[in-house]
Amino acid sequence: MATVELWGGVECTVNRVGDEYYDQLEMSGHRARLSDLDLFAELGIRKLRYPVLWESVAPDSLDAPDWQWADERLPRLRDLGIDPIVGLVHHGSGPRYTALHADNFVAGLARYARMVAERYPWVNHYTPVNEPLTTARFSGLYGLWYPHSTDDRVFVRMLLNEVLGTRAAMLAIREVNPKAKLVQTEDLGKVHSTGQMAYQAEFENNRRWLTFDLLCGRIDANHYMWRFLRDNGAPEAELLDLVANPLPPDILGINYYVTSERFLDNERHHYPERCYSRNHHDEYADIEAVRVLPLQMAGIKQLLREAWERYQLPIAVTESHLGCTREEQLRWLLQAWDEANALRQEGANIRAVTVWSLLGAFDWDSLLTRRGGSYESGVFDVRSGQPRPTALFKMVQSLARSGRYTHPLLANPGWWQRADRFVYRTSLIV
Repeated sequence: MATVELWGGVECTVNRVGDEYYDQLEMSGHRARLSDLDLFAELGIRKLRYPVLWESVAPDSLDAPDWQWADERLPRLRDLGIDPIVGLVHHGSGPRYTALHADNFVAGLARYARMVAERYPWVNHYTPVNEPLTTARFSGLYGLWYPHSTDDRVFVRMLLNEVLGTRAAMLAIREVNPKAKLVQTEDLGKVHSTGQMAYQAEFENNRRWLTFDLLCGRIDANHYMWRFLRDNGAPEAELLDLVANPLPPDILGINYYVTSERFLDNERHHYPERCYSRNHHDEYADIEAVRVLPLQMAGIKQLLREAWERYQLPIAVTESHLGCTREEQLRWLLQAWDEANALRQEGANIRAVTVWSLLGAFDWDSLLTRRGGSYESGVFDVRSGQPRPTALFKMVQSLARSGRYTHPLLANPGWWQRADRFVYRTSLIV
């Protein structure tokens, strides 16, 4: 059986904090460098997650779009033999004349999607909204991004708008290009807990599927999340319309990071204040599971298996990135590659692993809430102003072309697999 494909991606978040927008393409310099695309082609990748973002093309009005940037880049990708997976909203809330919870978001996104499809009718893969659940959590529950809400009802409205917007966008795109496919991305982790917090872990482990369950039309009155959604303002008619008229993704895009798996501990005094959280019943710590002894993480292979068994739809790892040393980045990517291929050998329809992000990423240590100048390199390091290949470059070339890569460093386990990763200890794991 052939190996999975290797795809690439460009960190392209445009998120809003207060009245300020944070644009990763400006930070990396990619917005001004068409030549980056030729460097990407040298890697041998044939699919690239790439932005044509609503905020960038039509910041003031859908009646006055500026296509110059996309007009230069999408045809160049086509000439280079790279198939773009076009993203329309990436962790943003849209331009200033809309927002994730606004009444005009769904119709506005659908109109914009049609405009993109009409201008580039040969584009066959789309992600209208990247990570809807994650974005709704950060903007609607945690107050990190605009409109900085910490309210369940706002969170639910945002998530429904993103899912309904995705469906409306794809229907509009398919009126122009019936072959267009939906690559729906979402961060997929898993929550572990102490016995006292098992109820919260159960809730979050069911909540993590909401994006895919809504699109697949699975949320009716018998679904675990039905009562939560209804109690927090989700109209029954909207939920049942998704059941009656689903739009399942053509490819489930699974994003997985070393911090995606979490641990909830009611004895929060053992942990730093940055991870303190609370619900209507308990105060607790929400910490990255990789740091807690003796917790065993599920890992990417198990999470991919869970997604495959739940949906039986084609799957791609659409983000694989570790902000760390070059050696650890090599190990992280190889682990994702090997485990995705192993699961494919077992019969799961695993299509690809995506190297994310080719140009690195800025300020994710603050979850993009401030400009701190923090940078994590990727396949290229852009700190000099021009992309410089890192140790990942040869690895990506080799995986893309032959499906194999060897290096003496890869014989050692990554830090997330070693005993020295532990910072905290618990005796209360269920």
